[in-house]
Amino acid sequence: MAAGHDIECDLLVVGGGINGVGIARDAAGRGLCVVLCEKDDLASHTSSASSKLIHGGLRYLEYYEFALVRKALIEREVLLRSAPHIMRPLRFVMPHREGLRPAWMIRAGLYLYDLLARREILPGSKGVNLRCHPAGRPLKPEFKRGFVYSDGWVDDARLVVLNAMDACRKGAAIRTRTACTALRRESGSWLATLRDSDGGEQVVKARCVVNAAGPWTMDLLGMALPERESRPLRLVKGSHIVVPRLFEHDHAYIFQHPDGRIVFSIPYEHDYTLIGTTDLDYKGDPDQVAIDAGEVDYLCRLAGEYFAQPIAPSDVVWTYSGVRPLLEDPSRSAKALTRDYRFSVDDNGAPLVNIFGGKITTFRKLSEEAVDLVCKALGSPLPRWTEKACLPGGDLYGDTPQNCAVKRYGEWEQKIREMYPWLPPMLAARYCRAYGTRIHTLLDGRASLPELGGEFAPGLYMAEIAYLRRYEWAVTAEDILWRRTKLGLHTPPDTAARLDAWLAANALSAPASV
Repeated sequence: MAAGHDIECDLLVVGGGINGVGIARDAAGRGLCVVLCEKDDLASHTSSASSKLIHGGLRYLEYYEFALVRKALIEREVLLRSAPHIMRPLRFVMPHREGLRPAWMIRAGLYLYDLLARREILPGSKGVNLRCHPAGRPLKPEFKRGFVYSDGWVDDARLVVLNAMDACRKGAAIRTRTACTALRRESGSWLATLRDSDGGEQVVKARCVVNAAGPWTMDLLGMALPERESRPLRLVKGSHIVVPRLFEHDHAYIFQHPDGRIVFSIPYEHDYTLIGTTDLDYKGDPDQVAIDAGEVDYLCRLAGEYFAQPIAPSDVVWTYSGVRPLLEDPSRSAKALTRDYRFSVDDNGAPLVNIFGGKITTFRKLSEEAVDLVCKALGSPLPRWTEKACLPGGDLYGDTPQNCAVKRYGEWEQKIREMYPWLPPMLAARYCRAYGTRIHTLLDGRASLPELGGEFAPGLYMAEIAYLRRYEWAVTAEDILWRRTKLGLHTPPDTAARLDAWLAANALSAPASV
């Protein structure tokens, strides 16, 4: 390691997934000097491979995870209020399947789900006659009875980016494509070597380090404290498939299976249906995770047991997989492992806070508690603030999160369309959902469609590419087409190659800023 240091900070966060950026945002908002490094793109691994849900985890009630479910149920509405553009309420239909969980048990579970936390936005559960309900039409005729309940949908990758943007706006340095290659204590501080994608190195001197490396948590812990024995993580692979749209209504489905697992079927990107997920122990390289043929067949077969329309692997237009770093419990199967989180703090010198487990719905609470630990370790108690703060673009009806921002989202979108009548309706709707009030930054100085700078691919204009590069750390076509937007599903197959060539030929000299 090089002698000395190039940067000093209060807190170095390693990991640019949802937990890492949430912690960086919270800490920067409390006045700490923060540096975050991520070896790849923001949300390029686990945090963009979720089922895109903000949910309490109905099935966790069977494992008596009441505290986790309650915490997640409370967070659903906190998050919905904070970013109503990238999140929305979603109603789920559970068809009753004979021979599995009895109807009374499902109804009792949903009743408990409704009661565990106060609801101001989401409606409660109820039974439905699927022979009359629109959600019954795509199903096989034997499904006559079902249940409906509420949770939420989220654009997971954009949730990560918005947290990073807010952290940056509050003073944090966000270093993407920058790996932490060495980490050691020296003279009451941490010295970390950060290496960027060009091979350049900087040494960061930090008073505290948070290890939010997800599937690589144990690797970083081993680098920092090679002699320490720690409770291992268990890596669990979850995979999803996307098929052409299977139903016209706006509800999602939750399907039971005799093996005890559940699978979601969710409206996705207007023209598609998202189906997932699997739960398989994973022993490989998290950088190389991918769906296998058995998982594709499993998801198609299970969905096909409910839908009248057969689903075959040949119908799959896209897949994605991620590795969840869950707390090890040898007595439990992969599907039964807790999604709750734990911390470990090593304060034998400069403090190291390690994050184990977690789920996207509880990231804000995890971040808040982690920064509490950081502040305590640094002897700087600072007040919590994120529960009452909007994420960038989420201030539709003012700076303070409001229920009306969720309930009256359509009214806000209509006002935006009236402000920019020259935007095609589908494009205006996508911009509103992706950027919220930051649509004004995206469209600043533009008064007509030609002023967006030309259409690089269907629905992708040069103005949006410029915005994503300047404000959201987008570097590659994959960043733009699959994480910042989902236009990869809607554009020709050669779009990614053409976009990567254009990006390489038009290098961005200035760093991302908010």
